[in-house]
Amino acid sequence: MTDVVVVESPAKAKTINKYLGDGYTVLASFGHVRDLPPKDGSVRPDENFAMDWQSDERGSRQIAAIAKALKGARHLYLATDPDREGEAISWHVRAVLAEKNLLKGIDVQRVTFNEITKSAVKAAMAAPRDLDQPLIEAYLARRALDYLVGFTLSPVLWRKLPGSRSAGRVQSVALRLICEREAEIEVFRPREYWTVTSRFTTPGGATFTARLTHLDGHKLDQFDLDTEAKAFSARDAISASTFAVRSVERRKVKRNPPPPFTTSTLQQEASRKLGMGAQATMRTAQQLYEGIDIGGETAGLITYMRTDGVQMASEAIAAIRGHIGTEFGPQYLPGSPRHYATKARNAQEAHEAVRPTDVSRTPASVARHLNDEQRRLYELIWKRAVASQMQSAELDQVAVDVANPGGNLVLRATGSIVAFDGFLKLYTEGRDDSDADDDESRMLPPMREQDALKGGDVAADQHFTQPPPRYSEASLVKKMEEIGIGRPSTYASILTVLRDRNYVRLEARRFVPEDRGRLVTAFLVSFFERYVDTQFTAGLEEQLDEISDGRVDWHDVMAAFWRDFSHAVDQTKDLKISDVISALDEDLGPHFFPAPSDGSDPRVCTACGTGRLGLKLGKYGAFIGCSNYPTCQFTRRLVVDGSEGDGADMLKDGMRVLGQDPASGEDVTVRRGPWGLYVQQGEPNPEDKKSKPRRTTIPKGIEGDKITLEQAVGLLSLPRLVGLHPETGEPIEAGLGRFGPFVKMGAIFGSLDKDDDVLTVGLNRAVDVLARKLASIRTLGAHPKDGEPVLVRKGRFGPYAQHGQVVATLPRDRAMDDVTLDEMVALLTEKGKPLKAKGKKAAVKAKPKTAKAAATGEDGVKSAPKKAAATKATSSKAAPAKATARKATSTKAAAGKMAAAKATPRARKTVAAD
Repeated sequence: MTDVVVVESPAKAKTINKYLGDGYTVLASFGHVRDLPPKDGSVRPDENFAMDWQSDERGSRQIAAIAKALKGARHLYLATDPDREGEAISWHVRAVLAEKNLLKGIDVQRVTFNEITKSAVKAAMAAPRDLDQPLIEAYLARRALDYLVGFTLSPVLWRKLPGSRSAGRVQSVALRLICEREAEIEVFRPREYWTVTSRFTTPGGATFTARLTHLDGHKLDQFDLDTEAKAFSARDAISASTFAVRSVERRKVKRNPPPPFTTSTLQQEASRKLGMGAQATMRTAQQLYEGIDIGGETAGLITYMRTDGVQMASEAIAAIRGHIGTEFGPQYLPGSPRHYATKARNAQEAHEAVRPTDVSRTPASVARHLNDEQRRLYELIWKRAVASQMQSAELDQVAVDVANPGGNLVLRATGSIVAFDGFLKLYTEGRDDSDADDDESRMLPPMREQDALKGGDVAADQHFTQPPPRYSEASLVKKMEEIGIGRPSTYASILTVLRDRNYVRLEARRFVPEDRGRLVTAFLVSFFERYVDTQFTAGLEEQLDEISDGRVDWHDVMAAFWRDFSHAVDQTKDLKISDVISALDEDLGPHFFPAPSDGSDPRVCTACGTGRLGLKLGKYGAFIGCSNYPTCQFTRRLVVDGSEGDGADMLKDGMRVLGQDPASGEDVTVRRGPWGLYVQQGEPNPEDKKSKPRRTTIPKGIEGDKITLEQAVGLLSLPRLVGLHPETGEPIEAGLGRFGPFVKMGAIFGSLDKDDDVLTVGLNRAVDVLARKLASIRTLGAHPKDGEPVLVRKGRFGPYAQHGQVVATLPRDRAMDDVTLDEMVALLTEKGKPLKAKGKKAAVKAKPKTAKAAATGEDGVKSAPKKAAATKATSSKAAPAKATARKATSTKAAAGKMAAAKATPRARKTVAAD
């Protein structure tokens, strides 16, 4: 008799089961076991926001496994992740089991741990608690808000703005930030300004550079020298004068270390220093948290990575301070521990910061057990956590003013030196912009007041002001956190949705809005401005935090929101397309019709010369059209599909040579085909028409104009061996397929994510991907005829059995977990059919030459046996049989028409869950 523990992932389940021993059965829920059905009516505002929940096949299977394990158990421990979402998953598991009357006599408790180590897990199991109802209600409110916004606002977009995809409560606000920044860049007009600098030599012979700050006794502002003439005049005045040191200012400055990582700061710093996207950062952090096999022992290397807190446990601080004293010396250890205060409003979610679970596991000592991404991210987390407890850095800053005898010309030189490096010995925080001024490495020679200086070269340099930079992932995450929209744990998924919807694209690691995204934003700002307003969205987040603190009833928050939101939606029912076009045309006119440098009208039709170009809406989306339609049928497509900028413009004569293959010496080229860019090795052999050069598509994530020879050769050599599965010993390969990059073990394929690199994906990631795929596949055993495995798979239209290339759909009353090998062998023999792709190919090639061949089913022709059989039916019963068949067909058709007349299925809507 064992107690049952439910966690979220199978990797975590395996590790925790080792810690707890044979007295416990640890199972994974694989995330949520149920969710709101993707259709209208799943949240009912008129019934006090009642919700319908639905389990998919995977969720039902996991619940069945938990129910089976609970037989004879006395305790059920819900040990999902220690955040709002984890609390909700535990609530769902308990609710489904209770609905099935499977919890009688079973004590249900909630346990949480911030790190997956033996001591942390044991301590959590010794101190269980009840489910946190305020946190659950905050989850319900957030889920209902996202659902109602998505399923109410998205249909308005589809009707009034063809070609748009979806809207979301936080997603649309993030998109607005990106679009507004792009609009600022477009209207930005650079201003000219000049700076004047001069080289000086001290009495000791050392040189330094100073910048003009005062001219004619007045302090210069940025744009005071805005012409070449003014700058050259100041330059000549300096050249004609003599100078001496007027003042020397010295001061010591302390720089304190930054706090350990939160979810948001981890994403920002990983983007700046490692070039990792938010999605890749969170996925890699999840792997480090769930556990890595180190010397035969699986252990979590970092604490939970979804947190708003910056504090660390006292035990961890003590261990880190001990490590600093030993490895760096007592001078790097402050007299007392550093304590950081969290800015999170919700104390329920203010967990520990992201830190290493054991500081003695240095990055160097565990590097051989990690793949490249894991190694780099762990090193970043480890260094940041250790540096947060180190001594402050001390800087000596010096500012020297140089003046002419009359004092009407003053130049300043600044510099600083690191007097004591402190935490900088281990960690330096990254920056968004590489052009930021940095005086730390600039040292000034020793000088004293009244020292006469020898003048040198004087330079006048022209500059122009720069527009605000586009958002990077790091800066956008920082902005969203600053204004208080969304949750740090959801930022990665929100940014992914924006890219998947083709609302934005990443260019040089910066977000650029597509025309589709700008159209959606302009529409929402014009007609739903309040609901894409940052202050309103941030206010909703504060209300959600109040719900989780138990200070506000979530039904009241939902009722107030829905009253105003539904009214705003109702006001758009009579909105005419012409009104939408006018609003969008006015808002986006400067973008689509930028003013030419010659001052001509940018809207004059280039085809007819008299019409006015404007924004139009068609069945498939927006386009540019002429006002003289239909006389003038000029149109121009908007760039909304993200197809431009893929490197096509870099191809000359349809291809670009990257170099030569190291093994064969053949040219490796990038080419454009009907389905996009691809790489090719060598050329076709004109004497052998059957031979073809090696080719492969360029996967998403690799830009065609930036692909290297090494990457191209790697793609051409796919599939590649990733390694052997740690449990089964079977080889795992990575390759490119029709639907993108994948990993494969035997007949099992698992699709890789966009952030995965098929050329470098490691064994741990491959095993994780295959584990998710295997969760939807059940191996029954070997087929008695040929020994090949018989599988039961989850399909698009329900579960089915497969043996080689033969498949058979399971009866409706049979579940995947209930069938046996003998049943499936019999089913495949009786009702087995070839896979669709094979069947279509066979059907095209099928040309039965004889009636006998057709009757026996050769060549895969199914209609021929029926025809052959029909020719044999010459008895007197043939006519009644035909009449009966006609009657049955007629009745069946009538029933189908009646069903169609009664049915009014609502369209399924794909919306983004924020």
